[in-house]
Amino acid sequence: METLDAKALRMFIAVVRCGSIRSAADHLGVAASIVSRQIADTEKNVGLPLFDRTSRGVGLTDAGGLVYEHAQRVLEDSGVLAEQLDQLRGIQQARVRICCGEGFLGDLIEHALSKFVKVYPGISYYLKLGSTDQVQDEVANGDVDIGIAYNPVIDTRIRSLAISRQPLCLVAPLDHPLLKEQSVSLAQCITQSPYSLLIKGHGVTQLVSRVAVDHGIAVAPLIDTPSIDVLRRFVMAGLGVTFLPRFAVSTELNRGALGIVELNDPLLVQASAHLMVKARRRLPNSVERLSSFLAAEMAAFQQ
Repeated sequence: METLDAKALRMFIAVVRCGSIRSAADHLGVAASIVSRQIADTEKNVGLPLFDRTSRGVGLTDAGGLVYEHAQRVLEDSGVLAEQLDQLRGIQQARVRICCGEGFLGDLIEHALSKFVKVYPGISYYLKLGSTDQVQDEVANGDVDIGIAYNPVIDTRIRSLAISRQPLCLVAPLDHPLLKEQSVSLAQCITQSPYSLLIKGHGVTQLVSRVAVDHGIAVAPLIDTPSIDVLRRFVMAGLGVTFLPRFAVSTELNRGALGIVELNDPLLVQASAHLMVKARRRLPNSVERLSSFLAAEMAAFQQ
């Protein structure tokens, strides 16, 4: 088998990620015939079919799975090499891709990036928001370098560089009676007050749903939304309560705009924030430096 070049590997990965040759061609901005021909050449080179073709698109064969893992490693190592060569040339520019939950955004920018950019002015950033599930997938697929998420499920594709316990809390208007308690149960909250909740795929909602099911309580929020800002505004407008870790509402707490009390359900007490990278990936220097800085400076990763 001849060595697979970077162009062939990128097209192959695009077909895997997009689910079809036509979608991959649109994503890459080339004709579908070019992608189809490249995949055919790659399969001929490998000597085995890489895709199971169906009316719905394509799926990986066993050989395709092996080539996909190889392709990711090759392109990741190429990125590391390119950064190292740039440093030898005296070029300090690098780019780090980050995906995080919305609740981490203020903490990330105000406590970490605002300082880091002054120390390493040659690094630029791509920053996107996502649910816990989306953050994990982005990291595992190599679409971003660093992920920051709340209470992700165990995933062997991912390595957590920093983990910090961040209990889930009741966030309520300042005059809410439950704020007088030392701690409260989820059952108390969702049976006594209207509440808003993040949509499925977020770590907060996964936790709330699991505890509610254990108590035989249906989860029926007045508002469900992908936006934490909506949750904050819901509470500050006096419409009801919501559930978030403390760091997600630290600005509002400092302003005295709302109140907070920890939930005492054991599963919610043990919830945690994770700083993640792809497992078994050799990290570029820029990613290593930034991830270490985030772990040291972000409030979400301080016990």
